[in-house]
Parts: sequence; structure tokens; C-alpha cells
Amino acid sequence: MPRYLDIHRDIKGVKLKDVAEAHAKDLKVQGKYGVNFQKYWLDEEKGTIFCLSDAPNREAIAKAHGEAHGLLPSETFQVQEGS
Repeated sequence: MPRYLDIHRDIKGVKLKDVAEAHAKDLKVQGKYGVNFQKYWLDEEKGTIFCLSDAPNREAIAKAHGEAHGLLPSETFQVQEGS
């Protein structure tokens, strides 16, 4: 299954606990869309969230995020892991 990194930009005032709560909501709906959310990172200063997931396509990620908490990605990249 393809792996994706999606980015949510300009989320003013976001804290790590907020992202953890959103991620927990993602996990509750991910199966409905065939997505497997793996990890997330936050740049608190810039208000940027990064999410790593395995998914059938970009649209499935957007649908899962949309249903879970409404925060849609600004960008989504298909990525390959290296060492």
C-alpha cells in the first residue's frame, strides 16, 4: 500500500495535546477509508502538523481527516522510506 505524508499548515495556537486528540479521532475512522495512520509530528512555532499514513490514495486520507475532525491537509505527498 502506498505511504503518504500529509501537511496541515497555519494552525494557529496548536499544541501537541491537540494533535494527539485529533490523531485519536483519526484512528477511530481510519478503517472505514482503508487508511492506517502511523505517526504525527508538530512544529508548534509554525503551526504545522505532519501526518504519516498508509492509504489507498490521497482522497482516502482527506476523507478520514474530514470525518474525524474536519482538518484537511494543505498538501499530501506520496513518499518512499529510505535509511
